[in-house]
Amino acid sequence: MTNSMEKIISLCKRRGFVFPSSEIYGGFAAVYDYGHYGTLLKQNIRDAWWRHMVQLRDDVVGLDSAIFMHPTTWIASGHVGSFDDPQVDCRSCKNRFRADQLLEEFDISADKETLEFINEQLNVLRDAGKLKCAVCGSKDLTDAKRFSLMVKSNLGSPTDAFSEENVVYLRPETCGGIYLEYKNILDSLHPKLPFGIAQVGKAFRNEIVARQFIFRTREFEQMEMQYFLHPKQTKEMVDMWKEARYAWYREYGIAQEDLRWYKHEKLAHYASEAYDVEYGFESLGGFKEVEGIHARGDWDLSQHAQFSGVDLTYYDDATKERFIPHIVETSAGLNRFFFMFIDSAYKEEEVDGETRTVLALDTRLAPIKVAVLPLSKKQELSAVARPLYEELRGEFFTEYDETQSIGKRYRRQDEIGTPYCVTVDFDSLEDRAVTVRDRDTMQQERVAIQDIKSYLKEKLI
Repeated sequence: MTNSMEKIISLCKRRGFVFPSSEIYGGFAAVYDYGHYGTLLKQNIRDAWWRHMVQLRDDVVGLDSAIFMHPTTWIASGHVGSFDDPQVDCRSCKNRFRADQLLEEFDISADKETLEFINEQLNVLRDAGKLKCAVCGSKDLTDAKRFSLMVKSNLGSPTDAFSEENVVYLRPETCGGIYLEYKNILDSLHPKLPFGIAQVGKAFRNEIVARQFIFRTREFEQMEMQYFLHPKQTKEMVDMWKEARYAWYREYGIAQEDLRWYKHEKLAHYASEAYDVEYGFESLGGFKEVEGIHARGDWDLSQHAQFSGVDLTYYDDATKERFIPHIVETSAGLNRFFFMFIDSAYKEEEVDGETRTVLALDTRLAPIKVAVLPLSKKQELSAVARPLYEELRGEFFTEYDETQSIGKRYRRQDEIGTPYCVTVDFDSLEDRAVTVRDRDTMQQERVAIQDIKSYLKEKLI
């Protein structure tokens, strides 16, 4: 774990962004809860994505599909048959590992490779005496085997009758619901190609090894959009969405040098192009995927049409052509975005011989926009500060804090990313003005109380 990672995990726990799930019982591996500030930040990121993906576009509509779907959904999509990772067990300490990650440590790429290839490479390392357990050091490791990432449930069936015949899955990705509701949206809203369907929701994966804080977890949220189009438009629309999504990152403060494109050379049989947006995590020591943009062909709708027997073709009135639309997908992890924005915003600065920790978040993403801070607890100051706080919280997420010194309160607000602190002091009783402190510059400005709302609106909206 990097020093940067330790600091971010500490900040998230200390300031109420992220907590280990079920911590009073010792925790629950790779599952996390989001505290007050974490929930607000996550909602702001989601809303920023939704605004650009749906609100500001005429060609994308929204959806909120169910976590549970008919089990044939995942047979048609190929998840039941092939959504898995290669698992290796240590016979000595019983720990599990992903075989492809073991091979990566020896600079052997096994992404999307067969079990046969993976086991051949493991045997080469085993014969050379290099293959050993990362936990206990034992060389007694099993061959790689298939480990399904699907999370099963007995929904609608008694627990004692739970079997493969009545199994129901928690969705491993949200796009499954989009494909199933494509026809209903086509019939009810009558969109013309090209058009997209976007949604944000929970997904679940039974990861062999979930690690790196909230980067890879077993329960997470996705923000996905499936864009339906004529096959001749595929290249044009991939380029369009690459440009649109890259611009979104830049608009919300992610530095150009921290972003790069990764082009997949090994593609799924149905795909024609696949790109990942990678962000350079300081806390993870390098570039990691945060979003994928993939040209999926007509695979998804064709499979569901075949397995359901329902006609999922599109009829173009202008060309009199009937066809199954192709799809360009944008798929992002909300939890990874959360991690990315904190990693990008986390700063440590020397101020007057002390270290100041700041989350320099874009003001639109900051959990709290304004903090109202009376200089002391004296009643004459709270008589001014409290009504001001109540007025401002009608417009912005606002906090009221009168405990400890003003310097310590500034530091607390810096750590949670609050852009502006409004201080009510004894001069305020005379001049009816307050001091506004900027988080990033620490510059202070005197503003009349009657003008403070309009002043902050101009800064924040």
